[in-house]
Amino acid sequence: MHLSETKQKVVRNLFWAVTGKVVTLLGSLLVGIFVARYLGPEQYGLMNYVVSFVALFQVFASFGLDNIEIREESKCKGTGEKGRAPGVEANTILGTAFGLRFIFAGITMLFVILTAWLFEADTFTKWMITLYSLSMIMNTFGVIRNYFTSIVWNEYIVKTEISRTIIGALIKVVLLLLHAHLAWFIAATLFDTILIAGGYLLSYRKQIASPRLWTFDLPTAKYLIKESFPLLLSGAAVVVYQKIDQVMIGNMIDKASVGYYAVAESIAGMLIFIPTILSQTIMPILIQNYQVNKEQYQVKAQLFMDVTIWLCIIMCLIVSLLAPFVIRLLYGSQYESSILLLQVCVFKVIGYAFAQVTGAMIITEGKQKYVVIRNIIGCVCAILLNLLLLPRYGVLGAAFASIIASVTVGYVAHALVPSYHQICKMQTMSIFKGWLNVFRIKEVFQ
Repeated sequence: MHLSETKQKVVRNLFWAVTGKVVTLLGSLLVGIFVARYLGPEQYGLMNYVVSFVALFQVFASFGLDNIEIREESKCKGTGEKGRAPGVEANTILGTAFGLRFIFAGITMLFVILTAWLFEADTFTKWMITLYSLSMIMNTFGVIRNYFTSIVWNEYIVKTEISRTIIGALIKVVLLLLHAHLAWFIAATLFDTILIAGGYLLSYRKQIASPRLWTFDLPTAKYLIKESFPLLLSGAAVVVYQKIDQVMIGNMIDKASVGYYAVAESIAGMLIFIPTILSQTIMPILIQNYQVNKEQYQVKAQLFMDVTIWLCIIMCLIVSLLAPFVIRLLYGSQYESSILLLQVCVFKVIGYAFAQVTGAMIITEGKQKYVVIRNIIGCVCAILLNLLLLPRYGVLGAAFASIIASVTVGYVAHALVPSYHQICKMQTMSIFKGWLNVFRIKEVFQ
């Protein structure tokens, strides 16, 4: 294709990112199907409840440092040169970020355990949350993933993640053959985080340098905390509106309902891959157009929005119609209660599509400081709607709440933020006229 070395690097990086995402999604879905059929709705629901409970607090363990770490490491001299060890500055950022995340992970883990033992009635659930909370410590090694991302070198982290997916899947298959207890499956899910942490560490030692060169610096720590705090608030709001439903279902209804809901969510989650990859692919093109010609950028952004949104609408309609066949084929008759849930909650993908598309535009236009507002609005919306709808409509109420919350974040909240009014107008135009451009996807990438 006669691409420059820089463009080849970007294309190669995108290829590995897509490959890793596809393998992880398909692997997780396939193994999830077997585990769900084996455990049944109640135990599978309890397993997802434990994971979601811990996930609610994970953002505090990372303290929103990921994007700040990537940004700062990208600025370091020599960063990105293949085979070259990080300089003193990069090692300081790595060591400081790792130290901060380890401290925050330890504090958050203790808080999670304390919360579980104070408010959970079931002793087994308490112990499972305590066990899985160790994943927060393992996730500290995500600083290595961030470094590889900063040097646009996704190949090695993706290979690590693919290896983790395959090994983790094999372990769960062995547990299925041995008719293992639920506790072993939760332990295996924890072991996935150990595998990925070990893989990141080995990749870094082999391709970059020894982590012993990392150093912790107090002034750097203060700077990273100051820069990441707004992202912590935004990230916490996102995690809450995405994960709070399963925790509230488990507490307000029962664990079997969590199982039915998790099955519907796992299938709907596959569709979120579409707007995510489209956004990651088109964003460099949008940035280039924005810098050269603002009018051309507006045209390209509108077309990108139209194509993405209406592709997702079409896919949601297809999945909703095929839901009875999909659920019975993949999960069996014991999960028939998931059919209606899938038919409803799949449409939250449209809200996520709006959020992904506008997220790319917001970053391109440099307006990301207001994103925290829309995320907090979505967080409050999700909690209030679940409190209102769960007692009245049961788990179906949570499905409707997830749709409304996702649409609120991706669309409605933009009407409330003056800086996003133009984006909101474009979204409204896309809803009513975007279907005319749904087959012009090739033009988006030109």
